[in-house]
Amino acid sequence: MRLRVGLIGLGDQWQSRYRPALRMLDDRFDVRAVYSTISKLAESTAEEFQADPIDGYRSLVYRCDIDAVLILKQCWLGWLPALAACQAGKAVYWGAGLDFDPVGQRSVRSTIENSGVAFMAELPRRFAPATLRMKELIATHLGAPRLTGDELGSIAPENAPHPGPGTCRTDDSELVELVDWCRYIVGRSPNAVSSVCKENLFQSLILNYEGNSGQPSKSGQPIGAIAEIATDSTLPNQWKESASFRSPAAMKVQCENGVAFIDLPSTLVWFDDAGRHVESLETESPVGERMLRQFHRSVTSLVRDLNGLVDAYEAAAVVQAARQSHETGCRVDLPS
Repeated sequence: MRLRVGLIGLGDQWQSRYRPALRMLDDRFDVRAVYSTISKLAESTAEEFQADPIDGYRSLVYRCDIDAVLILKQCWLGWLPALAACQAGKAVYWGAGLDFDPVGQRSVRSTIENSGVAFMAELPRRFAPATLRMKELIATHLGAPRLTGDELGSIAPENAPHPGPGTCRTDDSELVELVDWCRYIVGRSPNAVSSVCKENLFQSLILNYEGNSGQPSKSGQPIGAIAEIATDSTLPNQWKESASFRSPAAMKVQCENGVAFIDLPSTLVWFDDAGRHVESLETESPVGERMLRQFHRSVTSLVRDLNGLVDAYEAAAVVQAARQSHETGCRVDLPS
């Protein structure tokens, strides 16, 4: 089945991720209409795909020749295009960021769930070839994860002042995705979160996964795990250049039977009793193509899958709890 789709917003990843994927999946997606707040970009994209440039997102979602919409950029419209698409009965691919407010936007999630349409929230790290191979190794060779670690730029708390010169910060969307990535690798949700801060900047988030669920060890007992999302904020500003001298792996995963280092999107180095194994997965399908294939399956399937949306909201709730930990100085337990 070839889905007739409309594009809403194009964003920074349009040229590198979505445009090549839509070209490759021409047998599955037929771009019919394009809306962007930058009219020239909408016109050139529409001309390339032989589609119609549209002046407003509501006009796009209510077109009778549109089956689904791809929302690819966060802008001042916020959730309005997604809610309009749900009202119109159109499936939604949400690639406009994961900085959800799990409490304040609870009604948005309820509206999406009650609409009956397929909705996929984008979680790119899950679809990276190295991540998928890591999940295979956990199931076949390395065993259950015990300790995972991510490395990224400094994370600013919600009430942090505007960062000064030389200060690096990441947005909530990236942090939510990293929390979800840890959850995906470990295979279950964390039980508690705590944060370590300095000068109002997160240095690390520590996620605790108690051993009351998840994959059992060789002895048959459930294994607990800890995940740390660390930053380079411990370095003085005048030495920030040293952080890029020897780049760490995007994720280090210590498992029951070995350890692995993930470099996104397609490199994996792992060690077990037999020694070192280096895997390059460059020939695997790109992340954008994998995600759009999954969206096509979710739209054409008879089984509605909202796990991506639910998982994104859960990860956002963990980030919110980490901010509470920053304010109180205590570990925060998470609902099971």
